[in-house]
Amino acid sequence: MRVLGVDPGLTRCGLGVVDGGTGRKVSCVAVDVVRTPVDASLANRLLGISESVEEWLDRYRPDAVAVERVFSQHNVRTVMGTAQAGGVVALAAARRGLPVVFHTPSEVKAAVTGSGRADKAQVTGMVTRLLGLVEAPSPADAADALALAICHLWREPMRQRLAEAEARAAELARKHRAKLAAAAKAAKTKGAAR
Repeated sequence: MRVLGVDPGLTRCGLGVVDGGTGRKVSCVAVDVVRTPVDASLANRLLGISESVEEWLDRYRPDAVAVERVFSQHNVRTVMGTAQAGGVVALAAARRGLPVVFHTPSEVKAAVTGSGRADKAQVTGMVTRLLGLVEAPSPADAADALALAICHLWREPMRQRLAEAEARAAELARKHRAKLAAAAKAAKTKGAAR
């Protein structure tokens, strides 16, 4: 499976493509950071991100897209820009029929380092080690994008199995309720016939 990981942001938007093999084997396909000028209008900045993401989707043809979920920060303006950049990415993926999953920063940190409280240096170090990179991805947005892709590759199969199990359980419960209702109706009909 090939995953495009995206660490959204208006100034720097990290992009990383990772292939997953058997077990926990992962390999880096590409990594970069899209930058938009701070003095450009919001619409033009989002357009720049959109064009770059669309180019990556066409070039690398991922099977899924993993985006960092925006979490509450003190700076509302930063949160809004990050959310808008993430929305542009989700839209580009949806146009291609690709699944998009949003992962929280602590979920990504836990998947890659074993601790949801890991700092940027620890995440970058583990991403470098896991992917067997000669140099650490820089800036941190690039490493975060790769970490998102790795997180998705390692966690999504479990999520899918859990969703399938929940769907089977819901179907069994529906059938069981239907049988109970039919038995209750039959008992009521039998009692009325006496």
